[in-house]
Amino acid sequence: MIETNQITQRLETEKISRLLLRYAIPAVIGTMVNALYNIVDRIFIGQGVGAMAISGLTLTFPILIFLQAFGMLVGVGAATRISIYLGRKEHDMAEKVLGNALTLTVLFSLLTIVPCLIWMDELLIAFGGSEQTIPYAKDYLYIAIPGNIFAPLNFNFSSVMRASGYPKKSMTAMLIGAFLNVVLDAIFIFGFDMGIRGAAIATVISMLVSSVFVMSHFLNKNSLVHFRPHTFRLQMPVVWGILSIGMSPFTMQLAASLVNVIMNHSLKTYGGDLAIGANGIISSIGMLLIMLTMGVAQGMQPIVGYNWGAGHRKRVMETLRLVIITATIITGTGFLCSTLFPETLVRAFTNDAEMTAISSNGLRLSLLLFLPVGSQVAITQFFQSIGVAWKAMFLSLSRQVLFLIPVLLLLPPFLGLDGVWLAGPLSDLAAVTTAWLLLWHHIKRH
Repeated sequence: MIETNQITQRLETEKISRLLLRYAIPAVIGTMVNALYNIVDRIFIGQGVGAMAISGLTLTFPILIFLQAFGMLVGVGAATRISIYLGRKEHDMAEKVLGNALTLTVLFSLLTIVPCLIWMDELLIAFGGSEQTIPYAKDYLYIAIPGNIFAPLNFNFSSVMRASGYPKKSMTAMLIGAFLNVVLDAIFIFGFDMGIRGAAIATVISMLVSSVFVMSHFLNKNSLVHFRPHTFRLQMPVVWGILSIGMSPFTMQLAASLVNVIMNHSLKTYGGDLAIGANGIISSIGMLLIMLTMGVAQGMQPIVGYNWGAGHRKRVMETLRLVIITATIITGTGFLCSTLFPETLVRAFTNDAEMTAISSNGLRLSLLLFLPVGSQVAITQFFQSIGVAWKAMFLSLSRQVLFLIPVLLLLPPFLGLDGVWLAGPLSDLAAVTTAWLLLWHHIKRH
């Protein structure tokens, strides 16, 4: 109880900048580790297997994103609800959310992994695969999909750990997996010459080890919130509380999967297999920046969730302002680097001259209007953190579906491959404008 009081008192009284730093650093490491699992695989595969292997790996994105969506549906919703309940001093409800979250995670994993394995060939063909790229994709997925059960146990419950007042421990869990993944990638790909299969095995083993560390925390009765036998039975009000908030990142992930399918078809039509691989490289760089920004934004979630529940509106808005400024600096730096040094960034993934040229041009165009995207990510996370799920969902969809898909369908027939790359910046501009309008309306009403 002393530990509980210390955590809640800190959320309620500590200086916002210091508090945000305390929670944002572990959150940033957590989201960056999430990104690095994929990015490290692509770097090792590109340098150790070849350019076409990157294209094959890129084909797996829609399937892997689809699987991740169900994990985020539970993990993000559970973390937010637990923060809010702790702010209201409703500790029993926080533990009910924790137990129901584990049951939902296992259930959704079983319901999604099996269909993806059964219809893998059909899915890869539908996603723009060819005779050259599909074999690489299958080698990776036959290992990665069954091992996906460990991903939500790792990433999502690390978020819950952070939200319940253990940011450093959450950070440690993520770092264990990231470090192990890098080491095992090098051993399996270069040491044992296992190619793309080695990357998949390395990822699964790393996820397994990290998830064991995370779950052991919630089995410890000294943790602020921990598993209790009676909390695993699903209760509809608790389930709805989790899913209603988690629906925003869930929908965003499904939309991202759909966008990847549409983009792959456009890339194959206007640029061929190498253009698909180039998109994998560009996505890696963009994801690194977005995940860094999301980490900062997620760092505000326990602060905003608790203080919103406790009625401290001034602390909520002060936190939001600081996060928007920080996030914009990050995306602004990404814009400058992609504009001034695109080839340097791309060469980390491939030495193939043709793929380097395609990727460098695509990176420069894709991040053309990336500067204000940080504020859009921050505002979306703000609405999610205070439990206004529909606004968070709408903002997530605005960038991934409402604006991006129409532009992605309209531009390429006129501009060719450049039209595919330019669809992102135009969508970003519209999404940022929408986010600021919704925030202005919310502040005006509250």
